[in-house]
Amino acid sequence: MGASSRRVCLFLVFLALVWAGCGASKPEQPVAQAPAVREMKPAVLDPEAKEAIDKGLAFLHANLDKDGSWGKHPGVTGIVLLAFLKSPRLYNDTDDPFVRRPLQYLLSLQKPDGAIYDKELANYSTSIALEVLIATKNPKYQDAIRKARAYLLGSQLDKGEGYEESDPGYGGAGYGGSLRPDLSNTQMWADALKDAEDSGLEKDSDAWKRMVVFVSRCQNRSESNSAKWASNDGGIVYSPWESKAGEVMLPDGRKGLRSYGAMTYAGLKSMIYAHVSKDDPRVQAAYAWIQKHYTIDENPELGQQGVYYYYHTMAKALKAYGEDVLVDDKGVQHDWRSDLIKKLLSLEREDGSWVNTTDRWWEQNPVLVTAYVVLTLEELISK
Repeated sequence: MGASSRRVCLFLVFLALVWAGCGASKPEQPVAQAPAVREMKPAVLDPEAKEAIDKGLAFLHANLDKDGSWGKHPGVTGIVLLAFLKSPRLYNDTDDPFVRRPLQYLLSLQKPDGAIYDKELANYSTSIALEVLIATKNPKYQDAIRKARAYLLGSQLDKGEGYEESDPGYGGAGYGGSLRPDLSNTQMWADALKDAEDSGLEKDSDAWKRMVVFVSRCQNRSESNSAKWASNDGGIVYSPWESKAGEVMLPDGRKGLRSYGAMTYAGLKSMIYAHVSKDDPRVQAAYAWIQKHYTIDENPELGQQGVYYYYHTMAKALKAYGEDVLVDDKGVQHDWRSDLIKKLLSLEREDGSWVNTTDRWWEQNPVLVTAYVVLTLEELISK
């Protein structure tokens, strides 16, 4: 064993002794003091990332509201709760009161049609809540899971809502309050349905096919997108009508929609989840855009706007794509996992939180952003 390996082993032993010495905690104490003797997931764990996850979860636990929610928002509550459930500590609703309370908060919001939300953002909140319920691995939630999944399948915009396949929004999902879909909600919808499928529920091939039609209409690839704004850079935008990165003047004088990082990763991930082959030209075009714009310093074409959402989506997309090394368009090899872990660790604050100083899409909220980062780190260190 080399010196580096011995140092890692000694560090892990030290952490184990510290965790074992914490003793039993009271239910409402910070997570850092919660019972720590847990079986670790079978994964290659980075000790520094593991420590950052623990600190982030301790911060999140300290900000749990008395009603069992985070910010009285089911979407934010679900994202935070998912971070606990996917932790290497294996927190769960059987052993941990700080998991049970927010879980019951979410379940209390489930409507007769299966949706889980408060007053708005039905698709957004239900998608996240479905992931949470599945992540508990508790069979007593099967009925709630099936109802939530049925709601999401029914919320996809198709002929049931009067959409023909020729309509730009066909196959997408929106926030639930309007009939205008977007790729951000669609990719979260896809995350939830992928988790449901992986948990053993039946696959709905037709729903995936419809979703791919929508994703294709968000892609700058004229061979598969007939929209007047479509170019051929292979990147992806927010919807068939809008890019959050604005417009761009194309060489032929047309106004195009500018591709950007978060949505290109979202589209790539969604196509892979829908069982589209890596050899498919649409997948290859999106990946080529990513190779050209690879960075962990910003959300390409948007700078620091939504950068933590970008990191989370990037990690999930590249993991789904299945290449450990990303070779950019200049031939430079990138260990994207290590790059992203180092970047995130460098941004953690003393109290264990993360926050975006660029105020857009709620990223000024340290609870939401910390949950994004913890989930991202959990993706990066798990197999």
